[in-house]
Amino acid sequence: MALHDNVSNLREERLKYNVSAIPNSLQGVTKDKIKQVLTRLDLGDNADLIDGVFALLDNETSSWFARPPEGATFSDGATTAHLACHIGILQRGNWKLDREGRDYWIKPLRQLGGIEPLTLHEGEFVAGHIKAKSPNSCYRLEEGLVSILRAPDDEWPNLLSEWARQDIARARREFQADAAEASRSLVQTGHGDLIKASVEVYVPRFLDGFRVLYVDDSDGDRVSDAERAKLKEAGIELTLEDAMPDVLLWNPETDWLWIIEAVTSDGEVDIHKVNQLNRLAERCGKAGVGFTTTYRTWKETASRQGAHKNIAVDTYIWIQADPAKQFLVESFQ
Repeated sequence: MALHDNVSNLREERLKYNVSAIPNSLQGVTKDKIKQVLTRLDLGDNADLIDGVFALLDNETSSWFARPPEGATFSDGATTAHLACHIGILQRGNWKLDREGRDYWIKPLRQLGGIEPLTLHEGEFVAGHIKAKSPNSCYRLEEGLVSILRAPDDEWPNLLSEWARQDIARARREFQADAAEASRSLVQTGHGDLIKASVEVYVPRFLDGFRVLYVDDSDGDRVSDAERAKLKEAGIELTLEDAMPDVLLWNPETDWLWIIEAVTSDGEVDIHKVNQLNRLAERCGKAGVGFTTTYRTWKETASRQGAHKNIAVDTYIWIQADPAKQFLVESFQ
């Protein structure tokens, strides 16, 4: 059955039990609130964009993909066709919007970084449109914009101003482009490419001020002459007893080290590795050391941690397919 017919049936079914096929607010956000926020961005007169944002807030409707991630909702990722039907049929009770109109109800906010491109790949949403004209290319709202929309009336204007002060059109789109390029490597690459993504995408966003001292990509000598020079400058002397991380970084201003372990089969930052590298930091007189385990996808993260649960407390996790966030592992005693 065509998507149009499915959505029409969904609307009719909902109208049997409700006054409207869609609630007046989603995630606590009304269309009037969306219009207020978009007006501050000089986009408030675009009714299709307002309804498109409202659709992308819909976490009460299950995903319309044939094989979505378990528990996924519309707000987790929606194609242009999904949005056209949500706006035209579910919200308005008419025919789906013309797909060519996406320049009016996706593009304006995408240019500002408020709408992020995604692809449904092997049962997970990954950053970017990694394959041209793929039916699995989709969109979601950027989490910062969602926070602004959900904020109380006396808070959201300041949050929006702070969000807008950033170089949205350049910085956010640049990061999304980098993230999309990193996601393309998920299709057919492995450990070395995860290390590369960790260095080129994760480090600039989350480890500002840190320099790469050493990368263990198993290509040639384990520590190159150039890396030995960097280690010497940082006051680091590696011995045979030291654990060799995938990436070793140093912040010359704080004199902190940072360790990244890129995991495709094993090798997370566990308590044994933390103890080993804490000893290295202490021996070399460093102020401290931080740790991040990186994975390619949520699926691989869940598979590894569902089986082993070995990530050390007070370390971080970063997932290449969801690159805008990192996660701190905490323990409650």
